[in-house]
Parts: sequence; C-alpha cells; structure tokens
Amino acid sequence: MTELVLIANAGDATISAFALEGERLVPLVTTDLPGSSSTFAVDPVARLVYAFVKADVPSIVTLALGADGTLVETSRSACGAAMAYLELTPDGRWLLGASYHAGVGAVWPVSDGVLGTPTAEIAFPNLHCVKVTADGEYAYFVSLGAELIAQYALNEGALTPLDPPTVAGPEGSGPRHLVLSADENDAYLVTEFSGEVVRFARDAAGRLTRAEALSFVDPDAGLAHSRFGADPRAEHLIWGADLHLAADGRLALASERTAGTLATLALDAAGHLRDVVALRRTEPQPRGFAVTADGTRSVVVGELSTTASVYAIGADGVLLETDRVQTGRGANWVRIVPGGPRS
Repeated sequence: MTELVLIANAGDATISAFALEGERLVPLVTTDLPGSSSTFAVDPVARLVYAFVKADVPSIVTLALGADGTLVETSRSACGAAMAYLELTPDGRWLLGASYHAGVGAVWPVSDGVLGTPTAEIAFPNLHCVKVTADGEYAYFVSLGAELIAQYALNEGALTPLDPPTVAGPEGSGPRHLVLSADENDAYLVTEFSGEVVRFARDAAGRLTRAEALSFVDPDAGLAHSRFGADPRAEHLIWGADLHLAADGRLALASERTAGTLATLALDAAGHLRDVVALRRTEPQPRGFAVTADGTRSVVVGELSTTASVYAIGADGVLLETDRVQTGRGANWVRIVPGGPRS
C-alpha cells in the first residue's frame, strides 16, 4: 500500500511530498510557499491543505492537493497571529488554530476551502496545540504557559467551556501536544520541560481527569529539567516535542529534541502507561513526526537535519530504520494523508 507523506520545511518555506511505498520513502515534488510554515492541516476528502505561513501578514493558505502531491494555492486568509497548530474538524467545515506567541485560539468556518471570519476566540498563554474529537463535538486547547488543557464543547463553530473548563497538567512540566486514543476514552499529553507522557481519562461528557505520567527521557543523556525561557541546547535541558500512538493504541511514540531521541512507551489493554520499551537516536532535533494509520511505520524529521527517516515499528516497540531520504532545511511538521497519492 502506498501512502502520501507531506513534510513542511520551515527553513526553505516549502512542503515536500513523498510516496511511502512499504518501508521506502520516494520523493515526488516540492512546492514553494509564500512564507515559512511550521504547521498545516489536511482535508483528505476535499484534497485540501491548510498551511500557516509566516509572511508580512501572518496567513493561512489553502492549497489544492494534486494526485502527485503537487500543491496549488487557491485562497489566502490573514489570521492575525502565528499559528503553532492547526486542526480541522472531521467534516472539514471548521478549522481550529492555536497561537503560541499571541496566546489565542480561534475557530474559522470553511466553505469550499475559503476561511470566513472567526466564530470563536479564546485566550490562554502560549497555546501549543488543539485537538478535536472524531465526532467534531469537543475541542481541547493545550496551554504551555498556564500548564493546562482547556476543554470545550464545539457546536457550529461555537466553543462552550465544559465543567470544569480546564484541567491542570503537572506543575512545571510545560504541556505541549495532545493525542486521543482510538476509542477516545483517554488523552495523552507530551510535556516539553519534564519530558513526560501524561494520560488523562476522558468521560462521556468529554471531561478529562489527569491520571499517571511516564518519563521518556534518555537516562544516559544527562538532561536536566527545563523551564520557560531557557535555551535547552545551550543548557543541556529536556526538550520534549511530539507524540503519536501506534500499533492499534498499544504503543506511544514521543520525541525529545536535545538528545535527538524517539522513545516507545507501552500501553496496557486499558490504555494505561506502563514502561519505556525502546529508545533510539533519530534525526537531530526531532520536533515533528508521524505514524501511519496502521501504526506500523513512522516518518521522522529534524529541525537540524535535511533528511527524513522511516522506521518500522515492531510489535515489541523497537524502531528499525528502513530508509532515509533528503528533504528540506528546518523540517518540523509531518502528516500522512489518508488515501495516499492518486493515479
């Protein structure tokens, strides 16, 4: 089965498309953007990509996704602030964004790929992620600055706070990215400063309750706990980045940038965090990566690298490198498009 992989190269202001053919990554085409991009969202049905670009006017660019991975701009909308994360509702009708530097979150209506005026806006310091449930009825915004997850009901573009409206992350941990289990009974949070994966139980009303946490930091790297405003590389501090689930939810993969590692964490049948079962060096400063829908392969890039690595994910969590190919400078965002390339 061939899958389409899109990689944002922030240093080159491009998005590169690849065909993932089994365990090999085959270059297709690289598209220039009107500015540097570090996040994008994909509508696989409409074959549209929504990419934030750093330009004179911070904007979200809509790009038509061609059969061979070519991207063609169809519209552009000013978004007022740099976006750290973009997320579409499953029906493609609403685009949600989180801005780290401006500390704002927003919901835009989408019609034929064109963004309208925001229907909802929220404010929390250093928002780093927003996730939407599979039914499109709930949204979760992660605030690194306030160390919390803000939880909302999402209805026709409106955000209504749940009760309670927020749930705290571990103190001093630096909450960053959030993923939901396939059954959405659990949410998993990766932390930037402490290098942990934190599980939250999720109830029928969408509310999160913090449960256990597990460190994924290389014990031999000698990294110290980080803090807001620190330079992790200069001070040799923990710098957690991204998180994805694999192997039918039996494994979680988490990246740490200072030591350049990708860790595999085992989950039990109930989704609880158990142990770190594998740890390997990967691309330098791995901010972003992705896992295939079947949970058997991962594509990893590094901000200090110009290559992308492909790993086969073993049932035991061991990551076996199967390919490494050239991509652009400052690669930091990876998405695997359902449906793959089209002939």
